[in-house]
Amino acid sequence: MSAWLQMRHRKQYRPAPQTHPSPSAVPSYHRILVKHGLIEKTLSIPDAYEMFLKVGADPEVQKLRRQTAHGSKMKHVPALYLATAMALQGMTKQELEALKLRIEEKRG
Repeated sequence: MSAWLQMRHRKQYRPAPQTHPSPSAVPSYHRILVKHGLIEKTLSIPDAYEMFLKVGADPEVQKLRRQTAHGSKMKHVPALYLATAMALQGMTKQELEALKLRIEEKRG
C-alpha cells in the first residue's frame, strides 16, 4: 500500500467515541466539588450544580470568598467559579467537613 493510501485509510477509520466524558468535558464546578470531597465523582451534573449553588450560598464560604484575592492561581476555571474555588481551597479539612454537614442538614 502506498503512503498516500495509508494516510487516507487512517483518516477514514476513526476510533470509537469515548463512552465516559473526558475530564475537560466535566464542568469546573463539578471538578471543584469533587476535588474538595463535597460530592462523589459519579454525581450527575445537574445535581452537582445544585450542590455548588448551596456551597456558594453558605455564609462561611461567602465570608472566605470576600477575603480571597482574585489571583489566577487556578487555571482552566471560569472566573464565575474562581472565588468559590479559592475559598474552598483555603478551608481546612475540618471546615470542609463542617460545610458538608451544614449542606446535608439543609437538604434533609
